[in-house]
Amino acid sequence: MSENWIELEKQYFLPVSKRLQVTLVRGEGTRVWDLEGREYLDFVAGIAAVSLGHCHPEIVAAVERQARQLMHTSNYYYTIPQVKLAQLLCDNSGLDKIFFCNSGAEAVEGLIKLARKWGKVKRDGAYEIIVAENAFHGRTMATVSAAGNEKYRAPFTPLLEGFVRVPFNDAEAIRKATTGKTAAVLLEPVQGEGGVNLPDADYLPQVRSWCDKAGILLLLDEVQSGIGRTGKLFAFQHSGIEPDAIAVAKALGGGFPIGAFIARDHCALLGPGEHGTTFGGNALACEVGYAVLKYILDHDLPAQAARRGEYMERRLHSLADRHPMVTEVRGKGLIWAVELDSPVAEEAMGIALGEGLLVNNVKPTALRFIPPLTVTEEEIDRAVEIVDRVLSRLEAGTPK
Repeated sequence: MSENWIELEKQYFLPVSKRLQVTLVRGEGTRVWDLEGREYLDFVAGIAAVSLGHCHPEIVAAVERQARQLMHTSNYYYTIPQVKLAQLLCDNSGLDKIFFCNSGAEAVEGLIKLARKWGKVKRDGAYEIIVAENAFHGRTMATVSAAGNEKYRAPFTPLLEGFVRVPFNDAEAIRKATTGKTAAVLLEPVQGEGGVNLPDADYLPQVRSWCDKAGILLLLDEVQSGIGRTGKLFAFQHSGIEPDAIAVAKALGGGFPIGAFIARDHCALLGPGEHGTTFGGNALACEVGYAVLKYILDHDLPAQAARRGEYMERRLHSLADRHPMVTEVRGKGLIWAVELDSPVAEEAMGIALGEGLLVNNVKPTALRFIPPLTVTEEEIDRAVEIVDRVLSRLEAGTPK
């Protein structure tokens, strides 16, 4: 095509995305192709959203089927796809009541409103929420206010009040920060955007125990870690705890936009007119979400993600053995990061693109790998071989 899409984007878009110099036009499984027909292995997967791979037949069929039948009605009316997906999510999360929205940020916004309402009704007006340093919860004003990274907060001060930050993976810090104003604790079971940071095995159980003792809610942001990504359907299931409410999105739609928050009955206090959405829970999104979730459950993709994750861990550790610049490998299931000894992750990401691999620099010193849950061992091998070459070029001082 004669159009220069990159230049047109610069003309019309707000420059809020730091895009790589490639225009993608087609995808299948773990592969995507650009305008020139060049193939790339996709280990970004729409930032962990393309859970079944690009253009999975089950998703394509669900879109085609529902688009011909009913796409959107608003939440004034009942629709069958919405109720089907609600039942499937509640039954498999152990939680009771759900609200559908369009994105992860909206889902976390719902948790924040839920905590505020609960604190008003159950804790004499308590409204503060304890959050973790290096956390990322979205791009809205409330979720940016909850963020643990100053670079996301600084441009938008004054922020929404009521968030108290403590170090991640420190249950004692949560205990010390709890006051009569505290309504809830909001955490990511795995900090994805913060660098793929995993807590100790006893962290969430300790926090759950403290929340029970203090009479406050435990809210979990499973937007990136949920729906099979870590080797369980939800990351909290590794810890054997039950949260009071969770936020989900990303992988639930397999690339189609959908989000939700799910709560236990005792804190599901939002009533008529206290929350709402125009497009959230529309029939098309929910039919797609149902198809994705049912496929993940029927084919036990969380268990497959756990096996593939163990394989990826071994292959990434082999990189660390060969490359001194790799200082740490961390992750679980199919979310991994390699920590580098200098801030060259953005440069490494660009070299990887030229070699036919999509990865992202989750922070200046870390590369993140979040492929579809359907990724094969052969594709993992190819990705690691490319990263091997990238690191060799960086260490040799000849990146270009």
